[in-house]
Amino acid sequence: MSSPFSERDGTYLRQAIGWSRVARERGNRPFGAVVVADDGRVLAEAWCNTGETGDCTGHAETNAVRQLSPVVDRETLSRATLYSSAEPCVMCAGAIFWSNIGRVVFGIDAVALRVFRGERAEQRDAELSCRDVFAASPHPIECIGPVLVDEASEPHRGFWKA
Repeated sequence: MSSPFSERDGTYLRQAIGWSRVARERGNRPFGAVVVADDGRVLAEAWCNTGETGDCTGHAETNAVRQLSPVVDRETLSRATLYSSAEPCVMCAGAIFWSNIGRVVFGIDAVALRVFRGERAEQRDAELSCRDVFAASPHPIECIGPVLVDEASEPHRGFWKA
C-alpha cells in the first residue's frame, strides 16, 4: 500500500534538490539525494560527483548508498526513504535494491529529464524506469514520484547541451 506524499517528504526532497544545485555549482550533473530513517534522522546526503571524480558511477543515489552500506544495518534501511532530485537511473535503482532501502521519493521523472538532456549520445540513459527495477525486487520498494517537478527541474534549466 502506497503512502501519500507528505509535508515531511517535501522537506527532504527539497534538501535533495538543494544538493543537485551544489552538484551543478561544482561542475557536476545536477542531481542530489538524501536518505532519511523512519525516525527522521538524516542518514546520508550526497550529490552527483561524476565531473569532479571522473567516476561514471558517482551518481547522487549511489554516493549516498556508499555512505550507508558500511554503517547502517539493512533492517534500518528497509524502513528508510531515499529522496532523489530526479528519478533514479537503472544503476541507482539497483543500488537502492541491494542496500534494502524500502522507499523512494523523487522529483523530476526520467521522461521529463530526457527533454532537458536532448539527443546527444553521451547524455542519454537506459530507458527503463526505476519502477521496473523495483517491481523485480523480492522485497517491497515503495516509489513516489514525480513530485515537486518545477522545483526539481530548476537546476537542469540551461545545464544540458542541446
